[in-house]
Amino acid sequence: MAQFRRARRLDPIKVSEILTIGARAAEMKRQGAPVIILGAGEPDFDTPEHIKTAAAAAMQAGETKYTALGGSDALKQAVREKFRRDNGLDYGPEEIIAGTGAKEILFDAFMASLDPGDEVIIPTPYWTSYADIIRIAGGEPVLVPCGDDTGFRLTAEKLEAAITPRTRWLLLNSPSNPAGAGYGAADYRPLLEVLLRHPEVWLMADDMYEHITYGGFEFVTPAQLEPRLKERILTVNGVSKAYAMTGWRLGYAGGPRDLIAAMKVVQSQSTSHPSSISQAAAVAALTGPQDVLAERRTSFQARRDLVVEALNGMEGISCPVPEGAFYTFANCAGVLGKRTPEGSVLETDADFCAYLLEQHHVAVVPGRAFGISPYFRISYATSEAELRQALDRIATAVAALA
Repeated sequence: MAQFRRARRLDPIKVSEILTIGARAAEMKRQGAPVIILGAGEPDFDTPEHIKTAAAAAMQAGETKYTALGGSDALKQAVREKFRRDNGLDYGPEEIIAGTGAKEILFDAFMASLDPGDEVIIPTPYWTSYADIIRIAGGEPVLVPCGDDTGFRLTAEKLEAAITPRTRWLLLNSPSNPAGAGYGAADYRPLLEVLLRHPEVWLMADDMYEHITYGGFEFVTPAQLEPRLKERILTVNGVSKAYAMTGWRLGYAGGPRDLIAAMKVVQSQSTSHPSSISQAAAVAALTGPQDVLAERRTSFQARRDLVVEALNGMEGISCPVPEGAFYTFANCAGVLGKRTPEGSVLETDADFCAYLLEQHHVAVVPGRAFGISPYFRISYATSEAELRQALDRIATAVAALA
């Protein structure tokens, strides 16, 4: 029999290291090891009741058929209202699209806009899927290292240096996964000034963690900050993180009419539209009571403070305070070069994370999975009790190094 021939465009693509670590941790748990998994990028809260009620009502009402391409009129109106209420942005119905998760929105946008060799600038650390989505679409990710010395934020100087005649997009995520770093107005303005000087470069703003911010950080999205760039900005968001709806798979975006129309061409040949039931649920999320956002943000902040304080108390570990999201991204350079009790030398952040998992049963993700080392990501979207136990194990693991 002829062997399967894999498409060459998948040659540079690998299964996410996050998923690989998660699978190993899950297998260890099945075998009886008391593994604590701190790699999941989803809230441990349940979807709010009024959202589930709306979904059930939609099913009972027979809203189980195809909807319009890119989302129902009701959902598009809810998204428009959200943009006006939260961001001061006015989009027409033809400037809105909804997809099966924000990941599909990104995929549609890059498939609709990239030709082979076109470049997309991504500050690192970055969410792992960005680069591979760009590669599948035929583009080239241009990774710009942004370490803790700049607060994990891109500077205007680095952006200017990264732009070439092939640059089509700049992709920014605020607050970010994995670092929780946020771009405030003062951080964005120099970057937007650079883009104003380069009219061929568009901006994709991934605002997925908009409602999970802490302290005095004030969220702002680029299109509201610089109206002159609105016709070159795709503002991406979704209901997954803020409303604990990861499994509902519902993302959306607002952007220029021609871009949205091209994205719909791509979507018409893939999913056509998100689940009709998920759309009804998203309408309830976006237009219903918003008090749950503040309640859960308070809980996340308490967990953040717990994790940051504990990590900074460990010799060789340094953890900046995130402005948002539900991750810490700690520097572990101080433990590299040390030996484990078994005699192994920790040469990389991946070695350190493997040591934590295999010897101390805590699953975290190395910085290399996000394009920058030596760091590791902890997701604190889990219970405080489990976090405390995991942090105690990490402290024990670090103290055992020589």
